[in-house]
Amino acid sequence: MGLVLELVSLPLAPLRGAGWCVGQVLAEARRQYHDPETVRAELAALERRLAAGEIGEAEFDRLEDALLDRLEEGGAA
Repeated sequence: MGLVLELVSLPLAPLRGAGWCVGQVLAEARRQYHDPETVRAELAALERRLAAGEIGEAEFDRLEDALLDRLEEGGAA
């Protein structure tokens, strides 16, 4: 029965492969999004933008909160 099922589902193999690839890309994107080193580098860049006057205090606070939430979600608070 397993061989028959494999033969019948053979035309779907490219879709399964594409689904696997998409899953791998999403997993890596999530890992990088919550990576503590990446978030810390973004926080440092944000502080440099504030010091250079590119952004105001309100925007800095909003963006900093979002970055700190990402860091907390990643479990590296």
